[in-house]
Amino acid sequence: MNLTPKCRFCGAGLERTVVDLGMSPLCESYVDNKDLDKMEAFYPLRVYVCEDCYLVQLLEYVKAKDIYTEYAYFSSYSDSWLAHARAYVKMITERLRLDGSSKVFELASNDGYLLQYFVEQGIGAVGIEPAANIAKVANDKGIKTIPRFFGLEVARDLVAEGSHADLLLGNNVLAHVPDINDFVAGMKVLLASGGVITMEFPHLLRLIEGNQFDTIYHEHFSYLSFLTVQKIFGAHGLKVFDVEELPTHGGSLRIYGCHAEDETRPICSRVQALKAAEEEFGLMRVDTYSLFAQKVKETKFKLLRMLIGLKSRGKVIVGYGAPGKGNTLLNYCGIRTDFLDYTVDRNPYKHFKVLPGTHIPIYAPEKIRQTRPDYLLILPWNLRDEIVAQNDFIREWGGRFIVPIPEPEIL
Repeated sequence: MNLTPKCRFCGAGLERTVVDLGMSPLCESYVDNKDLDKMEAFYPLRVYVCEDCYLVQLLEYVKAKDIYTEYAYFSSYSDSWLAHARAYVKMITERLRLDGSSKVFELASNDGYLLQYFVEQGIGAVGIEPAANIAKVANDKGIKTIPRFFGLEVARDLVAEGSHADLLLGNNVLAHVPDINDFVAGMKVLLASGGVITMEFPHLLRLIEGNQFDTIYHEHFSYLSFLTVQKIFGAHGLKVFDVEELPTHGGSLRIYGCHAEDETRPICSRVQALKAAEEEFGLMRVDTYSLFAQKVKETKFKLLRMLIGLKSRGKVIVGYGAPGKGNTLLNYCGIRTDFLDYTVDRNPYKHFKVLPGTHIPIYAPEKIRQTRPDYLLILPWNLRDEIVAQNDFIREWGGRFIVPIPEPEIL
């Protein structure tokens, strides 16, 4: 019996491990106090690279419906992410000359954080969001949101109702879908003949270069290079004609796609430049991934040495944020309440729960002023500037910040 797992895009056997982060709970499965004594499920965080198409991926240990039907991440709680969304809407509206006759669809639209800016301009906008609790929030705000998982079936249903997308967008969703072929095929069906797709996703090159191993968790099924995404889109009759490199989430790509037969959108020079940069970096060489695994181990040791040194001197350390990436970091490094007294988060949905696996309690940010800790460990390090600015008051009592990625650092 052949137990070799298969690549979710091309079907080749997966035999090469990129990094193994051990066993970890689902990163957004926050635990209620009443459930503290119940068993938690842990799953492998072992990442593979396909040696045929070079898609880096986790196996589907948990069905997407079990992760996303009820979800704890709300995009609107990050000021910098709202500013990013607003700037995108302004840019793409001008670039594509969208108006009141245009139709915009967002896949994994969360709580309407982005579509609200299209609605303000009178542009028809519809969200497709699998998490029912989050879709309800968006609908309550007046942003039409369909609570379903997007794929071929949903796309065909919408087209049967007379819908087509002049703009089809998705931010931080392409990496989250287990059946990437069904998802991209659905985009092909829903896209209008002259329509444009934009997708944003964390860039695999930046993940490796920046040692961002904490962005590996079960909700991220794929870790995407531009070269591989271009192959996936091409396999489904779509052409990637432009790409931008963004600073979001530690380094992301925004790709622009259209129907392969659309001759009005030629492939721009940035596409060839990025392909060449990825090849030079070594994303098509297996030794690149072996070196990354060693760097991950070294970072774990450095962070633990730093925290042990601070605790041995009697220092109080707390966390800031309860993001998915933080839970990967804490579980992989074995950091629990022996190191962090608690963490805080702006999202009230998480308050008075505990982090999965480590059971570190979560409070509102006001807890920091009440307890005056010596150090604040910034778990969503991609928002470090925003968080430092919001919490600069800790310097009043000599408090300092710790950033764990790419290298443990005291600010």
